[in-house]
Amino acid sequence: VQLQAFGGGLVQAGGSLRLFCAASGRTFNNYDMAWFRQASGNEREFVAGASRSGGTTYADSMKGRFTISRDNAKNAVYLQIDNLKPEDTAVYYCAAGHIPRNWLYVDQHRYAYWGQGTLVTVSS
Repeated sequence: VQLQAFGGGLVQAGGSLRLFCAASGRTFNNYDMAWFRQASGNEREFVAGASRSGGTTYADSMKGRFTISRDNAKNAVYLQIDNLKPEDTAVYYCAAGHIPRNWLYVDQHRYAYWGQGTLVTVSS
């Protein structure tokens, strides 16, 4: 499956963004989806996941301001980020894989497909 992430940009602190990941090539419904992010100089970290069955899971530090959703009819997964903070500045990646348990969403090795990333920059 090919993934492309869109929606990044420059936003002032306190603003909102909705990132969009488009999937093509294989049956989107067969994959669990996730968003990761990587800030400059940091390791890539898990943000949120959306399972094939519709369940969602979030990194503890991301709960409250981040909302993941998916639209299987449109082969898309979204990440709504509210009340953006400068520390949210990062490249955001979408990923697809088969994740058998919620606590395994953080394991980047379980994802077979990755998008190219979209840069979110939050100014203070």
